[in-house]
Amino acid sequence: METNFFVKSHGLGNEYIVFDQATIDFELTVERTIQLCNIHVGIGSDGILLKVPTVKADFGLRILNPDGSEAEKSGNGLRIFAKYLFDYGFTSKRQFTIDTLGGVVTAHILELIDNKAFMIKVDIGKANFKSVEIPVNHPKPECFNEPVIIEGIPYHIHCVSVGNPHCVVLRDKLDETEIRRVGPQLENHPMFPNRINVQFIKVISRKSVEALIWERGAGFTQASGSSSSAIAAVLIKRGLTDPEISVNMPGGTLKIEVDKEWNICLTGEVREIASGILSRELFR
Repeated sequence: METNFFVKSHGLGNEYIVFDQATIDFELTVERTIQLCNIHVGIGSDGILLKVPTVKADFGLRILNPDGSEAEKSGNGLRIFAKYLFDYGFTSKRQFTIDTLGGVVTAHILELIDNKAFMIKVDIGKANFKSVEIPVNHPKPECFNEPVIIEGIPYHIHCVSVGNPHCVVLRDKLDETEIRRVGPQLENHPMFPNRINVQFIKVISRKSVEALIWERGAGFTQASGSSSSAIAAVLIKRGLTDPEISVNMPGGTLKIEVDKEWNICLTGEVREIASGILSRELFR
């Protein structure tokens, strides 16, 4: 593989640039991450996935947000990374483990198109509702269906971690303008010491929900795997949906399964957009 080779792929419109740390000759600093993710002076992306060494799993992964911060986990990012590993010959196995900041997960290549990974399932981990472990600064053991006042309006939040923190809000009607305005205020609210991902959702049936997502460090996002997982966990805990649901987002639909032990699996397609070599001029 050539020096500074990259692949750009998307899962339901949620796009990532993938690098192998062993083949790049620069450090992914905060400034360079921001530049690469910028569409005007870089490649443009919702984040960067970096293959790194590990002794905890088959492969190691760092996930960098467009603002240069590091994410614990990403459902779409994990599926994109799994496709990269399979398509570019790092493994021929259809099942393997990936070590992330949010824990070790298992990826399953379910379907190929032209010998390339297409439909991918990821065991995202276990839902955790404990305030102290999400973390949330809240007096109750769980911050679940609790009101937070934003612009004079009470938003009832349901907080959960699936390896990274999430704040789920049920709405009667979804409005992109509203989540773009309220999302960053919730993301950076003082009660969330590590900031938080925000989801506004509308329940359609016991098997289907619609969602809009404000992603920590990235902003309004077309789709999110970890967000979909958090949504499913919250709705099942509320008794509003079945253990297997479809989460419909602007970028497309993910299938989520939650078992009785709160283990979560998500399934969806991944497509490669482009591959190439970074120009020497980029960081000059």
